[in-house]
Amino acid sequence: MALARVRVTPRKQPRQARAKETVDLLLDATARLLIKDGYDRASTNRIAQKAGVSIGSLYQYFPSKEALVAALVDRYVAETGAICAEALERTRHEPLAVAVRATVEAIVATTAVNPRLRLVILEQVPRVGRMQKLSEQHSATSALIARFLDARRAELRVKDTELAAFLVVEAANAMINAAVATVDRTAKSARTEARVVDEIVDFVLAYLQGLPGAPAGSSV
Repeated sequence: MALARVRVTPRKQPRQARAKETVDLLLDATARLLIKDGYDRASTNRIAQKAGVSIGSLYQYFPSKEALVAALVDRYVAETGAICAEALERTRHEPLAVAVRATVEAIVATTAVNPRLRLVILEQVPRVGRMQKLSEQHSATSALIARFLDARRAELRVKDTELAAFLVVEAANAMINAAVATVDRTAKSARTEARVVDEIVDFVLAYLQGLPGAPAGSSV
Protein backbone atom coordinates (compact mmCIF):
# COMPACT_ATOMS: atom_id res chain seq x y z
CA MET A 1 0.00 0.00 0.00
CA ALA A 2 1.46 3.36 -1.01
CA LEU A 3 2.03 5.94 1.68
CA ALA A 4 -0.01 9.13 1.43
CA ARG A 5 2.02 12.14 0.38
CA VAL A 6 2.42 14.65 3.19
CA ARG A 7 1.20 18.13 2.34
CA VAL A 8 4.02 20.68 2.50
CA THR A 9 2.12 23.80 1.42
CA PRO A 10 0.53 26.18 3.95
CA ARG A 11 -3.22 26.06 4.48
CA LYS A 12 -3.38 29.83 4.13
CA GLN A 13 -1.14 32.86 4.06
CA PRO A 14 -1.19 35.36 6.94
CA ARG A 15 -2.68 38.72 5.95
CA GLN A 16 -2.79 40.81 9.10
CA ALA A 17 0.17 41.87 11.22
CA ARG A 18 -0.84 39.66 14.15
CA ALA A 19 -1.16 36.61 11.90
CA LYS A 20 2.24 37.29 10.31
CA GLU A 21 3.75 37.56 13.77
CA THR A 22 2.25 34.19 14.71
CA VAL A 23 3.69 32.54 11.59
CA ASP A 24 7.11 34.08 12.24
CA LEU A 25 7.03 32.76 15.82
CA LEU A 26 6.22 29.28 14.51
CA LEU A 27 9.00 29.36 11.92
CA ASP A 28 11.52 30.67 14.46
CA ALA A 29 10.53 27.87 16.84
CA THR A 30 10.85 25.33 14.03
CA ALA A 31 14.38 26.55 13.34
CA ARG A 32 15.38 26.35 17.01
CA LEU A 33 14.06 22.81 17.40
CA LEU A 34 15.68 21.59 14.19
CA ILE A 35 19.02 22.99 15.33
CA LYS A 36 18.74 21.66 18.88
CA ASP A 37 17.06 18.27 18.43
CA GLY A 38 16.98 17.44 14.74
CA TYR A 39 14.15 16.81 12.32
CA ASP A 40 12.89 13.50 13.71
CA ARG A 41 12.41 14.80 17.25
CA ALA A 42 10.61 17.94 16.15
CA SER A 43 6.80 17.78 16.13
CA THR A 44 3.94 20.19 15.64
CA ASN A 45 3.11 19.99 19.36
CA ARG A 46 6.66 20.82 20.39
CA ILE A 47 6.91 23.60 17.80
CA ALA A 48 3.67 25.19 19.00
CA GLN A 49 4.81 24.95 22.63
CA LYS A 50 8.21 26.46 21.80
CA ALA A 51 6.54 29.31 19.91
CA GLY A 52 4.04 29.99 22.69
CA VAL A 53 1.22 29.40 20.22
CA SER A 54 -1.76 27.06 20.54
CA ILE A 55 -1.71 23.90 18.41
CA GLY A 56 -5.00 25.07 16.91
CA SER A 57 -3.38 28.28 15.71
CA LEU A 58 -0.52 26.29 14.21
CA TYR A 59 -2.94 24.11 12.23
CA GLN A 60 -4.74 27.17 10.92
CA TYR A 61 -1.67 27.84 8.80
CA PHE A 62 0.30 24.61 8.53
CA PRO A 63 -1.08 21.09 8.00
CA SER A 64 2.11 19.30 9.09
CA LYS A 65 5.63 19.56 10.43
CA GLU A 66 6.85 19.16 6.86
CA ALA A 67 4.87 22.25 5.81
CA LEU A 68 6.51 24.25 8.58
CA VAL A 69 9.98 23.12 7.52
CA ALA A 70 9.19 23.90 3.86
CA ALA A 71 8.03 27.41 4.83
CA LEU A 72 11.21 27.89 6.88
CA VAL A 73 13.30 26.91 3.84
CA ASP A 74 11.30 29.28 1.62
CA ARG A 75 11.80 32.16 4.05
CA TYR A 76 15.53 31.57 4.31
CA VAL A 77 15.97 31.28 0.54
CA ALA A 78 14.02 34.51 -0.04
CA GLU A 79 15.99 36.39 2.62
CA THR A 80 19.33 35.26 1.21
CA GLY A 81 18.33 36.27 -2.31
CA ALA A 82 17.19 39.68 -1.09
CA ILE A 83 20.49 40.27 0.72
CA CYS A 84 22.46 39.58 -2.46
CA ALA A 85 20.15 41.76 -4.57
CA GLU A 86 20.41 44.65 -2.09
CA ALA A 87 24.21 44.48 -2.02
CA LEU A 88 24.41 44.48 -5.82
CA GLU A 89 22.00 47.41 -6.09
CA ARG A 90 23.88 49.39 -3.43
CA THR A 91 27.20 48.95 -5.24
CA ARG A 92 26.08 49.01 -8.88
CA HIS A 93 28.19 52.11 -9.59
CA GLU A 94 31.23 50.90 -7.64
CA PRO A 95 34.26 49.07 -9.06
CA LEU A 96 33.92 45.32 -9.45
CA ALA A 97 36.15 44.50 -6.47
CA VAL A 98 34.08 46.70 -4.15
CA ALA A 99 30.81 45.15 -5.31
CA VAL A 100 32.07 41.57 -5.00
CA ARG A 101 33.34 42.20 -1.47
CA ALA A 102 30.12 43.90 -0.36
CA THR A 103 28.00 41.02 -1.66
CA VAL A 104 30.15 38.30 -0.12
CA GLU A 105 30.39 40.19 3.18
CA ALA A 106 26.59 40.54 3.36
CA ILE A 107 25.93 36.84 2.77
CA VAL A 108 28.70 35.61 5.08
CA ALA A 109 27.67 38.03 7.84
CA THR A 110 24.08 36.79 7.69
CA THR A 111 25.24 33.19 7.76
CA ALA A 112 27.62 33.83 10.65
CA VAL A 113 24.78 34.98 12.91
CA ASN A 114 23.55 31.38 13.06
CA PRO A 115 25.76 29.03 11.03
CA ARG A 116 23.88 25.92 12.14
CA LEU A 117 20.66 27.30 10.66
CA ARG A 118 22.19 27.32 7.17
CA LEU A 119 23.35 23.73 7.59
CA VAL A 120 19.91 22.66 8.84
CA ILE A 121 18.20 24.44 5.95
CA LEU A 122 20.42 22.70 3.39
CA GLU A 123 19.78 19.33 5.05
CA GLN A 124 16.02 19.80 4.86
CA VAL A 125 15.77 21.09 1.27
CA PRO A 126 15.52 17.60 -0.33
CA ARG A 127 13.30 16.22 2.45
CA VAL A 128 10.55 18.79 1.90
CA GLY A 129 10.86 19.00 -1.89
CA ARG A 130 12.47 22.42 -2.08
CA MET A 131 15.29 21.69 -4.54
CA GLN A 132 13.36 23.54 -7.25
CA LYS A 133 12.92 26.55 -4.96
CA LEU A 134 16.65 26.66 -4.24
CA SER A 135 17.44 26.28 -7.94
CA GLU A 136 15.08 29.15 -8.80
CA GLN A 137 16.73 31.40 -6.24
CA HIS A 138 20.19 30.57 -7.60
CA SER A 139 18.95 31.29 -11.14
CA ALA A 140 17.49 34.64 -10.10
CA THR A 141 20.74 35.61 -8.37
CA SER A 142 22.75 34.48 -11.40
CA ALA A 143 20.61 36.70 -13.64
CA LEU A 144 21.23 39.70 -11.38
CA ILE A 145 24.96 39.08 -11.37
CA ALA A 146 25.03 38.57 -15.15
CA ARG A 147 23.43 41.98 -15.68
CA PHE A 148 25.88 43.45 -13.20
CA LEU A 149 28.82 41.92 -15.09
CA ASP A 150 27.46 43.07 -18.45
CA ALA A 151 27.92 46.67 -17.30
CA ARG A 152 31.56 45.96 -16.41
CA ARG A 153 32.81 44.01 -19.41
CA ALA A 154 35.88 46.24 -19.64
CA GLU A 155 36.99 44.96 -16.20
CA LEU A 156 36.52 41.27 -17.03
CA ARG A 157 38.60 38.44 -18.44
CA VAL A 158 35.49 36.31 -18.98
CA LYS A 159 33.36 36.80 -22.10
CA ASP A 160 30.19 34.80 -21.38
CA THR A 161 28.71 36.73 -18.48
CA GLU A 162 25.71 34.41 -18.05
CA LEU A 163 27.93 31.36 -17.64
CA ALA A 164 30.35 33.31 -15.46
CA ALA A 165 27.53 34.48 -13.18
CA PHE A 166 26.22 30.92 -12.83
CA LEU A 167 29.67 29.60 -11.91
CA VAL A 168 30.28 32.43 -9.43
CA VAL A 169 26.97 31.75 -7.63
CA GLU A 170 27.55 27.99 -7.44
CA ALA A 171 31.20 28.30 -6.40
CA ALA A 172 30.56 31.01 -3.79
CA ASN A 173 27.70 29.04 -2.27
CA ALA A 174 29.82 25.90 -2.13
CA MET A 175 32.66 27.77 -0.41
CA ILE A 176 30.33 29.44 2.10
CA ASN A 177 28.70 26.09 2.90
CA ALA A 178 32.10 24.47 3.41
CA ALA A 179 33.24 27.34 5.65
CA VAL A 180 30.03 27.13 7.70
CA ALA A 181 30.48 23.38 8.14
CA THR A 182 34.06 23.93 9.32
CA VAL A 183 32.98 26.61 11.79
CA ASP A 184 30.25 24.36 13.10
CA ARG A 185 32.62 21.47 13.75
CA THR A 186 35.49 23.46 15.27
CA ALA A 187 33.87 26.53 16.74
CA LYS A 188 36.81 28.00 18.69
CA SER A 189 39.60 27.22 16.22
CA ALA A 190 37.67 28.00 13.04
CA ARG A 191 38.73 30.47 10.42
CA THR A 192 37.47 33.94 11.18
CA GLU A 193 34.61 35.46 9.23
CA ALA A 194 36.95 38.10 7.76
CA ARG A 195 39.36 35.47 6.44
CA VAL A 196 36.53 33.54 4.84
CA VAL A 197 35.36 36.70 3.09
CA ASP A 198 38.91 37.51 1.90
CA GLU A 199 39.44 34.06 0.41
CA ILE A 200 36.09 33.96 -1.40
CA VAL A 201 36.55 37.49 -2.78
CA ASP A 202 40.07 36.66 -4.03
CA PHE A 203 38.78 33.48 -5.66
CA VAL A 204 35.90 35.23 -7.46
CA LEU A 205 38.01 38.17 -8.65
CA ALA A 206 40.79 35.89 -9.89
CA TYR A 207 38.23 34.00 -11.96
CA LEU A 208 36.49 37.10 -13.33
CA GLN A 209 39.57 39.23 -13.94
CA GLY A 210 42.52 36.84 -14.01
CA LEU A 211 45.54 36.79 -11.76
CA PRO A 212 47.71 39.96 -11.84
CA GLY A 213 50.60 39.51 -14.27
CA ALA A 214 49.31 36.18 -15.60
CA PRO A 215 49.49 35.61 -19.35
CA ALA A 216 46.22 35.93 -21.21
CA GLY A 217 44.49 32.62 -21.74
CA SER A 218 41.17 31.27 -22.89
CA SER A 219 38.10 33.04 -21.50
CA VAL A 220 34.71 31.70 -20.56
